[in-house]
Amino acid sequence: MSRAIIALGSNLDNPVQQVEAALQAIGKLPGVSLLARSSCYRTAPVGYADQPDFINAVCQVDSALAPQDLLAALLQLEQAFGRVRTFRNAPRVLDLDLLLVDGVCLATEFLTLPHPRMHERAFVMLPLAEMAPDTLVGGHGRAADIAAALDAAGVQRLP
Repeated sequence: MSRAIIALGSNLDNPVQQVEAALQAIGKLPGVSLLARSSCYRTAPVGYADQPDFINAVCQVDSALAPQDLLAALLQLEQAFGRVRTFRNAPRVLDLDLLLVDGVCLATEFLTLPHPRMHERAFVMLPLAEMAPDTLVGGHGRAADIAAALDAAGVQRLP
């Protein structure tokens, strides 16, 4: 079993409900156990601004799957939830990103671990710092320290 961190996001079709349902679905994937999850966060869109705010969260799982197989399962979940990829940073029903797998460093056409931009994204690092503050993120340090150094404007923890 490997410990993995997954980011979740949605900004269409009741995004809080989409994220909550996705967390449940991740925990039901064969060979995957949901261990922990963050609160949900409302986040201003990044990249393409003319769209609704996002709801973001992260979760930690134990997985018997190889990292590539876990990502493939996550992409299948996105499709099952109705994700359609139209253009980069487009609005979406569900976005699942595999961020970290037990310190694995990997760079393929299909998957890069750790996720190459996670340490730059407050909408990832704030939930991660809440859930698992001592998580080490590549060569960038602890999640809590990275989150504290980021501009958190536009990222709001939901009650």
